[in-house]
Amino acid sequence: MKLNLTHLKLPRLIVLGICLFAGSVLSAQTNVFDDVIATSANHVYLKTALEQEGLDAALQDDMATLTVFAPNDAAFDNLATALGTDIAGLLALPNLSDILLYHVLGSTALSADIQNGDIVDPLNMDNSIKLTKTSMNAVYANQAMVEAADLTTDNGVVHSIDAVLLPYETVVDVALDNGFSTLATAVITAELLPALTNPLATLTVFAPTNDAFDDLAAALGTDLNGILALPNLADVLTYHVLGAEVMSADINNGDVVDALSMTNTLKLTKTTMGDVYVNQAMVTSADVMADNGVVHILDAAVLPSETVVDVALDNGFSTLATAVITAELLPALTNPFASLTVFAPTNDAFDDLAAALGTDLNGILALPNLADVLTYHVLGAEVMSADINNGDVVDALSMTNTLKLTKTSMGDLYVNQAMVTSADVMADNGVVHILDAAILPSETVVDVALDNGFSTLATAVITAELLPALTDPFASLTVFAPTNGAFDDLASALDTNIDGLLALPNLGDILLYHVVAGTVLSTDLTDGLVPTLNGADILVDLTDGVMINEFMVTMADVTAANGVVHVIDGVLVPVITSVGEISTIEKFDVFPNPAQEILNIVNVDGSNYTIIDMKGSIVSEGRIVNNQVQISNLSEGNYMLQVIGISTVSQSRFVKL
Repeated sequence: MKLNLTHLKLPRLIVLGICLFAGSVLSAQTNVFDDVIATSANHVYLKTALEQEGLDAALQDDMATLTVFAPNDAAFDNLATALGTDIAGLLALPNLSDILLYHVLGSTALSADIQNGDIVDPLNMDNSIKLTKTSMNAVYANQAMVEAADLTTDNGVVHSIDAVLLPYETVVDVALDNGFSTLATAVITAELLPALTNPLATLTVFAPTNDAFDDLAAALGTDLNGILALPNLADVLTYHVLGAEVMSADINNGDVVDALSMTNTLKLTKTTMGDVYVNQAMVTSADVMADNGVVHILDAAVLPSETVVDVALDNGFSTLATAVITAELLPALTNPFASLTVFAPTNDAFDDLAAALGTDLNGILALPNLADVLTYHVLGAEVMSADINNGDVVDALSMTNTLKLTKTSMGDLYVNQAMVTSADVMADNGVVHILDAAILPSETVVDVALDNGFSTLATAVITAELLPALTDPFASLTVFAPTNGAFDDLASALDTNIDGLLALPNLGDILLYHVVAGTVLSTDLTDGLVPTLNGADILVDLTDGVMINEFMVTMADVTAANGVVHVIDGVLVPVITSVGEISTIEKFDVFPNPAQEILNIVNVDGSNYTIIDMKGSIVSEGRIVNNQVQISNLSEGNYMLQVIGISTVSQSRFVKL
């Protein structure tokens, strides 16, 4: 029999209730458990786990408003494998209920409503869920990708995900919980939350502070928005992350490690004081633990720039790299914002240095002034080879001494005594020039000249391209150094000026005529001829003070690391003559002196004589007659008279009026 409600005299409210009941039967409410999870062939393990933990009822609640991130069966299989167990082992986890509730939000979040970087609270309050929406509109909950979104029901929505979420305290949580807001924002912007929230990852994060990012922005001439807009932001951030957990105690000085960014390696320093550096950045707080790794806090951001250290490492400069590590100089040389010039000795150059010091490479590394030696090879500015001028004297990072640069007329470059064999090897923080020798911050005979006002001599040495010879720290030299006044006298005698002297074609010969091989102190001088680096001999006369040829030593024994300097009051000019084997030097007097016509000499009648002018040229020679020499044909000026015997040479200076 058909029930006809219209003919029954029932109260209106009863009729209305019957109608509502009939409607509910015809259109029952759907829920996230019964209508999505329980009916899905890909979520069998999730259904089983929810039922086992008695959580299915909560998901069936018609009054609830839920979002469920539902791991598929493959996600559970992967988790079991990662934990070294099976599905039964997962179902036996004592915190399984907490894990499941960590996948459920108490509100509805459709994929269109999710913003990149949203941090939401699940029903399990042990941790928040970090949401990522990529520029390609992919959605992640922590490390898990949403593979099927917006499976809607009357009491919420289900997003199927490809991994199981765990409420672990990750390295991201360490950043969020400790005020690293700029780092967190950057990680979100670069869409790196999935990588860093993976609960099963093992990471080391070198975390720059907010101030460190402010400093980075200032160095780049931008602001934090500019940092977030960097096209290589993800590369910069992953350069701060290692794919393994490294505690500070496990770091060794000089470790070179691979970051998640493969653009460059990280160079680690552990100082003798126990400080740890990552490239140029200091670890200010170490070993902040997370469930998926460890965080070390940095006072600066590091950049995957190709630095001068990388040039050394990439080009086989193993000894230099080892020395830099030993001297704890990696932080200074890996600073991406430095502007450096490195003069880099080859491995062979270090071998030669060790041999010269009578040691080996371990001896080099043990030098107490190793850092000083190494920083003497570095300028605090970028200097290309084309910018070097002959005679540049420049400050190195080591303040012990200056570097003396030579550019020859043939275009060769020298740094002190070392030749640049390859120039202008570029890095992001400077330039490298390769040297064939190591240089030492020794106080050389050149420094004696520079430090004591011998400006003309220094200029002449530079002009003649003799700096490499005189700055050799392992040379042993004796230099007879003319004063500025001595050079002025020579210029006057030659009727020229200092520029004229510097233009002399035999300038180098003249200067080398002032240098004797070996360190000869004044107390070691003896009368006689002494060969010079020029090849010609100088005449040492100790009869009345110390005379070198016709000039007097006015200051003796100014010592340098590579020799000794004696100051003289005239410029020595090589004499174009040969005196044979001379064994005795004698000094004699001439009179009058000054003279106009005739020089008188005692007891030399019949001997041969030579008169030499200030140019070093023989202007008169002959035989002495009646102990006299005619000088009427000479121009006014200073001269040296030499009287040569069989085994003796005698000399005397005179002035022609």
